[in-house]
Amino acid sequence: MSDASESTPSHKGPIRSRAEKATHRRLLEGMAYEVIPLKNVHDQAGFLPSGSTVSVTCSPARTIDDTLDLCATFAELGHTTIPHFAARMCEGEEHVDRIARRVDEQDIRKVFVVGGDADPRGPFTDTAGFLRSFLDRRPGIDVVGIGSYPDGHSSIPDQALADALAEKQEMIAAAGLDGYMATQMCFDAGTIRDWLSGCRSAGVTLPCHLGVPGAIDRTKLLTISIRLGIGHSARYLEKNRTSVIRLLSPGGYNSNKLIAPLSAVADELDIVGIHCFTFNAVDTTEDWRQKSLRKLAPNGRD
Repeated sequence: MSDASESTPSHKGPIRSRAEKATHRRLLEGMAYEVIPLKNVHDQAGFLPSGSTVSVTCSPARTIDDTLDLCATFAELGHTTIPHFAARMCEGEEHVDRIARRVDEQDIRKVFVVGGDADPRGPFTDTAGFLRSFLDRRPGIDVVGIGSYPDGHSSIPDQALADALAEKQEMIAAAGLDGYMATQMCFDAGTIRDWLSGCRSAGVTLPCHLGVPGAIDRTKLLTISIRLGIGHSARYLEKNRTSVIRLLSPGGYNSNKLIAPLSAVADELDIVGIHCFTFNAVDTTEDWRQKSLRKLAPNGRD
Protein backbone atom coordinates (compact mmCIF):
# COMPACT_ATOMS: atom_id res chain seq x y z
CA MET A 1 0.00 0.00 0.00
CA SER A 2 1.47 3.33 -0.96
CA ASP A 3 1.33 6.33 1.34
CA ALA A 4 -1.26 8.89 0.23
CA SER A 5 1.06 11.82 0.77
CA GLU A 6 3.39 10.33 -1.81
CA SER A 7 0.70 9.14 -4.19
CA THR A 8 -1.03 12.42 -4.98
CA PRO A 9 1.00 14.23 -7.64
CA SER A 10 0.19 17.83 -8.47
CA HIS A 11 -2.39 18.61 -11.10
CA LYS A 12 -0.95 18.46 -14.58
CA GLY A 13 -2.91 19.80 -17.48
CA PRO A 14 -3.31 22.83 -19.70
CA ILE A 15 -1.64 26.02 -18.57
CA ARG A 16 -4.22 27.98 -16.61
CA SER A 17 -4.73 31.69 -16.20
CA ARG A 18 -3.52 33.53 -13.14
CA ALA A 19 -7.15 34.11 -12.14
CA GLU A 20 -7.97 30.39 -12.30
CA LYS A 21 -4.96 29.51 -10.18
CA ALA A 22 -5.90 32.23 -7.70
CA THR A 23 -9.42 30.79 -7.44
CA HIS A 24 -8.03 27.29 -6.95
CA ARG A 25 -5.80 28.58 -4.19
CA ARG A 26 -8.64 30.50 -2.52
CA LEU A 27 -10.82 27.38 -2.47
CA LEU A 28 -8.04 25.35 -0.84
CA GLU A 29 -7.30 28.08 1.68
CA GLY A 30 -10.90 28.07 2.91
CA MET A 31 -11.33 24.28 2.85
CA ALA A 32 -13.61 22.64 5.44
CA TYR A 33 -12.41 19.34 6.92
CA GLU A 34 -15.03 16.62 7.30
CA VAL A 35 -14.26 14.17 10.11
CA ILE A 36 -16.03 11.08 11.45
CA PRO A 37 -16.79 10.47 15.17
CA LEU A 38 -14.32 7.61 15.62
CA LYS A 39 -11.56 7.19 18.22
CA ASN A 40 -8.74 8.09 15.86
CA VAL A 41 -10.21 11.52 15.19
CA HIS A 42 -8.66 12.81 18.41
CA ASP A 43 -5.19 11.71 17.25
CA GLN A 44 -5.74 13.59 14.00
CA ALA A 45 -6.99 16.82 15.57
CA GLY A 46 -3.46 18.14 16.03
CA PHE A 47 -2.91 18.23 12.26
CA LEU A 48 -5.69 20.77 11.69
CA PRO A 49 -4.54 24.33 11.00
CA SER A 50 -5.53 26.77 13.74
CA GLY A 51 -9.03 28.15 13.35
CA SER A 52 -10.14 25.50 10.87
CA THR A 53 -13.72 24.79 9.87
CA VAL A 54 -14.48 21.23 10.95
CA SER A 55 -17.58 19.47 9.63
CA VAL A 56 -18.47 16.55 11.92
CA THR A 57 -20.45 13.71 10.36
CA CYS A 58 -23.34 11.84 11.90
CA SER A 59 -22.14 8.24 11.82
CA PRO A 60 -24.81 5.51 11.58
CA ALA A 61 -22.76 3.57 14.17
CA ARG A 62 -23.01 6.44 16.67
CA THR A 63 -25.58 9.06 17.73
CA ILE A 64 -26.32 12.71 17.06
CA ASP A 65 -25.12 13.44 20.61
CA ASP A 66 -21.74 11.92 19.69
CA THR A 67 -21.55 14.37 16.79
CA LEU A 68 -22.37 17.32 19.05
CA ASP A 69 -19.91 16.10 21.70
CA LEU A 70 -17.14 16.05 19.11
CA CYS A 71 -18.15 19.54 17.95
CA ALA A 72 -17.72 20.74 21.52
CA THR A 73 -14.23 19.23 21.65
CA PHE A 74 -13.13 20.91 18.42
CA ALA A 75 -14.67 24.23 19.48
CA GLU A 76 -12.58 24.14 22.65
CA LEU A 77 -9.52 23.79 20.40
CA GLY A 78 -10.47 27.02 18.62
CA HIS A 79 -12.11 25.59 15.51
CA THR A 80 -15.44 26.47 13.90
CA THR A 81 -17.67 23.41 13.88
CA ILE A 82 -20.51 22.29 11.62
CA PRO A 83 -22.46 19.31 13.00
CA HIS A 84 -24.19 16.97 10.58
CA PHE A 85 -27.72 16.00 11.54
CA ALA A 86 -29.02 12.83 9.89
CA ALA A 87 -32.81 12.85 9.73
CA ARG A 88 -33.07 9.08 10.08
CA MET A 89 -31.08 9.17 13.32
CA CYS A 90 -33.49 11.56 15.04
CA GLU A 91 -35.83 9.77 17.45
CA GLY A 92 -38.73 12.22 17.40
CA GLU A 93 -39.94 15.70 18.25
CA GLU A 94 -38.50 15.65 21.80
CA HIS A 95 -35.17 14.70 20.28
CA VAL A 96 -35.41 17.69 17.94
CA ASP A 97 -35.96 19.86 21.03
CA ARG A 98 -32.78 18.51 22.62
CA ILE A 99 -30.76 18.97 19.43
CA ALA A 100 -31.90 22.58 19.02
CA ARG A 101 -31.15 23.26 22.69
CA ARG A 102 -27.63 21.87 22.41
CA VAL A 103 -27.00 23.88 19.25
CA ASP A 104 -27.83 27.05 21.15
CA GLU A 105 -25.88 26.03 24.26
CA GLN A 106 -22.79 25.36 22.16
CA ASP A 107 -23.28 28.56 20.13
CA ILE A 108 -23.18 26.60 16.87
CA ARG A 109 -23.87 28.91 13.93
CA LYS A 110 -23.78 26.44 11.02
CA VAL A 111 -25.40 23.02 10.63
CA PHE A 112 -25.47 20.47 7.82
CA VAL A 113 -28.59 18.36 7.37
CA VAL A 114 -28.79 15.06 5.48
CA GLY A 115 -31.23 12.19 5.22
CA GLY A 116 -28.64 9.65 6.36
CA ASP A 117 -28.02 5.98 5.75
CA ALA A 118 -29.18 4.61 9.11
CA ASP A 119 -32.40 2.70 9.56
CA PRO A 120 -35.01 5.24 10.77
CA ARG A 121 -34.96 5.65 14.56
CA GLY A 122 -38.04 7.84 14.55
CA PRO A 123 -40.55 9.51 12.23
CA PHE A 124 -38.06 11.29 9.94
CA THR A 125 -36.92 9.62 6.73
CA ASP A 126 -35.63 12.55 4.70
CA THR A 127 -33.85 15.87 5.09
CA ALA A 128 -36.88 18.08 4.47
CA GLY A 129 -38.98 16.52 7.25
CA PHE A 130 -36.31 16.93 9.90
CA LEU A 131 -35.22 20.35 8.66
CA ARG A 132 -38.77 21.70 8.84
CA SER A 133 -39.13 20.50 12.43
CA PHE A 134 -35.68 21.76 13.42
CA LEU A 135 -36.21 25.22 11.93
CA ASP A 136 -39.58 25.48 13.70
CA ARG A 137 -37.57 25.63 16.95
CA ARG A 138 -35.85 28.79 15.65
CA PRO A 139 -32.34 27.76 16.72
CA GLY A 140 -29.76 30.55 16.79
CA ILE A 141 -28.00 29.49 13.62
CA ASP A 142 -27.04 31.55 10.59
CA VAL A 143 -26.33 28.94 7.91
CA VAL A 144 -27.78 25.58 6.82
CA GLY A 145 -25.88 23.24 4.54
CA ILE A 146 -27.51 20.42 2.59
CA GLY A 147 -26.23 17.59 0.40
CA SER A 148 -26.50 17.42 -3.39
CA TYR A 149 -25.91 14.72 -5.98
CA PRO A 150 -24.15 15.57 -9.27
CA ASP A 151 -23.85 11.86 -10.04
CA GLY A 152 -27.40 11.04 -9.01
CA HIS A 153 -28.51 8.61 -6.32
CA SER A 154 -28.87 4.86 -6.58
CA SER A 155 -32.39 4.80 -5.13
CA ILE A 156 -33.82 8.29 -5.75
CA PRO A 157 -34.90 9.48 -9.24
CA ASP A 158 -33.16 12.58 -10.58
CA GLN A 159 -36.38 14.60 -10.69
CA ALA A 160 -37.12 13.78 -7.06
CA LEU A 161 -33.61 14.95 -6.14
CA ALA A 162 -34.14 18.19 -8.05
CA ASP A 163 -37.53 18.79 -6.42
CA ALA A 164 -36.11 18.11 -2.96
CA LEU A 165 -33.23 20.50 -3.54
CA ALA A 166 -35.63 23.28 -4.54
CA GLU A 167 -37.85 22.55 -1.54
CA LYS A 168 -34.96 22.73 0.93
CA GLN A 169 -33.69 25.94 -0.63
CA GLU A 170 -37.14 27.47 -0.14
CA MET A 171 -37.30 26.31 3.48
CA ILE A 172 -33.90 27.84 4.29
CA ALA A 173 -34.83 31.13 2.64
CA ALA A 174 -38.21 31.23 4.43
CA ALA A 175 -36.37 30.92 7.74
CA GLY A 176 -34.27 33.96 6.86
CA LEU A 177 -31.05 31.95 6.85
CA ASP A 178 -28.15 31.59 4.47
CA GLY A 179 -27.60 28.20 2.89
CA TYR A 180 -25.21 26.20 0.76
CA MET A 181 -25.07 22.82 -0.89
CA ALA A 182 -22.12 20.44 -0.71
CA THR A 183 -21.75 17.87 -3.46
CA GLN A 184 -21.36 14.18 -2.79
CA MET A 185 -18.18 12.68 -4.21
CA CYS A 186 -18.04 12.77 -7.98
CA PHE A 187 -14.79 12.34 -9.91
CA ASP A 188 -15.76 13.94 -13.19
CA ALA A 189 -15.46 17.73 -13.42
CA GLY A 190 -17.63 17.84 -16.55
CA THR A 191 -20.45 16.00 -14.79
CA ILE A 192 -20.35 18.46 -11.88
CA ARG A 193 -20.18 21.45 -14.22
CA ASP A 194 -23.14 20.31 -16.32
CA TRP A 195 -25.21 19.34 -13.27
CA LEU A 196 -24.53 22.64 -11.54
CA SER A 197 -25.28 24.60 -14.70
CA GLY A 198 -28.62 22.80 -14.87
CA CYS A 199 -29.31 23.64 -11.23
CA ARG A 200 -28.67 27.33 -11.90
CA SER A 201 -30.99 27.27 -14.92
CA ALA A 202 -33.67 25.64 -12.75
CA GLY A 203 -33.45 28.42 -10.15
CA VAL A 204 -31.19 26.84 -7.53
CA THR A 205 -29.13 29.71 -6.16
CA LEU A 206 -27.49 28.04 -3.14
CA PRO A 207 -23.69 28.53 -3.25
CA CYS A 208 -21.85 25.29 -3.98
CA HIS A 209 -19.10 23.66 -1.93
CA LEU A 210 -17.26 20.95 -3.87
CA GLY A 211 -17.17 17.65 -2.03
CA VAL A 212 -13.72 16.17 -2.67
CA PRO A 213 -11.77 13.34 -1.04
CA GLY A 214 -8.66 14.10 0.96
CA ALA A 215 -5.37 12.24 0.65
CA ILE A 216 -5.99 8.84 2.18
CA ASP A 217 -4.38 5.48 1.52
CA ARG A 218 -6.33 2.32 0.93
CA THR A 219 -5.53 0.73 4.30
CA LYS A 220 -6.97 3.66 6.25
CA LEU A 221 -10.08 3.78 4.11
CA LEU A 222 -10.80 0.09 4.61
CA THR A 223 -10.12 0.34 8.35
CA ILE A 224 -12.62 3.17 8.72
CA SER A 225 -15.19 1.22 6.71
CA ILE A 226 -14.91 -1.66 9.15
CA ARG A 227 -15.21 0.66 12.16
CA LEU A 228 -18.39 2.16 10.72
CA GLY A 229 -19.98 -1.29 10.62
CA ILE A 230 -20.22 -3.83 7.83
CA GLY A 231 -23.91 -3.23 7.16
CA HIS A 232 -23.58 0.52 6.90
CA SER A 233 -20.39 0.21 4.85
CA ALA A 234 -22.11 -2.11 2.41
CA ARG A 235 -24.94 0.38 2.07
CA TYR A 236 -22.45 3.18 1.40
CA LEU A 237 -20.62 1.04 -1.14
CA GLU A 238 -23.86 0.29 -2.96
CA LYS A 239 -24.55 4.02 -3.40
CA ASN A 240 -20.95 5.08 -4.03
CA ARG A 241 -19.36 2.11 -5.76
CA THR A 242 -17.54 4.12 -8.44
CA SER A 243 -16.17 6.62 -5.93
CA VAL A 244 -14.84 3.92 -3.62
CA ILE A 245 -13.19 2.06 -6.51
CA ARG A 246 -11.43 5.25 -7.57
CA LEU A 247 -10.21 5.86 -4.02
CA LEU A 248 -8.97 2.28 -3.69
CA SER A 249 -7.14 2.26 -7.00
CA PRO A 250 -3.32 2.20 -6.97
CA GLY A 251 -2.02 5.71 -6.40
CA GLY A 252 -5.32 6.91 -4.99
CA TYR A 253 -6.91 10.06 -6.36
CA ASN A 254 -5.65 13.63 -6.53
CA SER A 255 -8.50 16.06 -5.96
CA ASN A 256 -6.67 18.84 -7.80
CA LYS A 257 -7.73 17.06 -11.00
CA LEU A 258 -11.29 18.01 -10.04
CA ILE A 259 -10.71 21.41 -8.46
CA ALA A 260 -8.50 22.79 -11.24
CA PRO A 261 -10.97 22.69 -14.17
CA LEU A 262 -13.87 23.80 -12.00
CA SER A 263 -11.88 26.82 -10.81
CA ALA A 264 -12.34 28.21 -14.32
CA VAL A 265 -16.14 28.33 -13.87
CA ALA A 266 -16.29 28.94 -10.11
CA ASP A 267 -17.52 32.52 -10.39
CA GLU A 268 -20.01 31.69 -13.13
CA LEU A 269 -21.53 28.76 -11.21
CA ASP A 270 -21.06 30.18 -7.68
CA ILE A 271 -18.62 27.55 -6.43
CA VAL A 272 -17.41 29.11 -3.19
CA GLY A 273 -15.79 26.39 -1.11
CA ILE A 274 -14.41 22.89 -0.67
CA HIS A 275 -15.92 20.29 1.63
CA CYS A 276 -13.12 17.76 2.04
CA PHE A 277 -13.90 14.16 3.00
CA THR A 278 -10.77 13.44 5.06
CA PHE A 279 -11.93 10.00 6.26
CA ASN A 280 -10.03 11.05 9.43
CA ALA A 281 -6.74 11.16 7.52
CA VAL A 282 -6.20 14.80 8.40
CA ASP A 283 -2.40 14.42 8.45
CA THR A 284 -2.00 13.30 4.84
CA THR A 285 -4.85 15.52 3.66
CA GLU A 286 -3.26 18.62 5.16
CA ASP A 287 0.12 17.63 3.71
CA TRP A 288 -1.53 17.42 0.25
CA ARG A 289 -3.23 20.79 0.75
CA GLN A 290 -0.04 22.56 1.80
CA LYS A 291 1.91 21.11 -1.14
CA SER A 292 -0.87 22.20 -3.49
CA LEU A 293 -0.89 25.73 -2.07
CA ARG A 294 2.86 26.04 -2.56
CA LYS A 295 2.53 25.00 -6.20
CA LEU A 296 -0.31 27.49 -6.67
CA ALA A 297 1.60 30.40 -5.15
CA PRO A 298 2.41 33.26 -7.60
CA ASN A 299 5.98 32.02 -7.89
CA GLY A 300 5.09 28.32 -7.70
CA ARG A 301 5.09 25.76 -10.48
CA ASP A 302 1.58 24.40 -11.17
